[in-house]
Amino acid sequence: MNGYSAVTMETSDPIRERASESRARAARTKRDRTRAALLGAADPAFAARGWARTRVEDIASAAGVSNATAYNHFPSKHALIGHVYAPIVQTLRTQADRDIAAGRPVVPALTDHLRALVRIAWRNRGLTAALSAAIADYSTKVGRPADPHDENDPRVLAPIGDVAIELIARGQRAGALRPWPPAAEIGTMIVDLLLIRAVGRPHDPPELTAELMLTLLFGALRPELLTEAGPQARPFRS
Repeated sequence: MNGYSAVTMETSDPIRERASESRARAARTKRDRTRAALLGAADPAFAARGWARTRVEDIASAAGVSNATAYNHFPSKHALIGHVYAPIVQTLRTQADRDIAAGRPVVPALTDHLRALVRIAWRNRGLTAALSAAIADYSTKVGRPADPHDENDPRVLAPIGDVAIELIARGQRAGALRPWPPAAEIGTMIVDLLLIRAVGRPHDPPELTAELMLTLLFGALRPELLTEAGPQARPFRS
């Protein structure tokens, strides 16, 4: 009897383990599908209705899940829009990493990055306007700078200015850009201009917004680019 029991346990344990793994995979698949459905419903909702008029409950209904399930995946509306916008930010990070690895000069790298950022923000201008409102709302609510450990902060989840700040800091350390204002300050100001225009001037051509951002940035950190072009020139006009 003892020998039979031992054999039974040895053969049944792998079966139970496989069954447990199968259930875990099914649960992960279901969770991933639910998350994707929520993000897929949230993107057009924020873009069409804006920040204030979009409710998590409406997104949950569009995704075919309960409100409790939606909040289980995303604890707040701020977190949800941050996760919706995060992939847009990531595409810009990829190109910047290539430029950094290749040792590309900071002026063309920054110029291309900001123009790409503006183009992407303009193509997604409804969603960008909603993100801008969400950031302003959350910043007012918490009354402090972004906390990297805050899982609800859209500034952390969709760090739209981080790449520009990193490129500026590299240029300042290398002596290609003036050290003042600091990268975090000037980079945040430039990206804030983009977010403000996404709300107040959504239909302005992206080329104009990019020109304004680049003129302000390099006017502060590399003014010779403007002075050498002449008083009437617009060197960042495209």
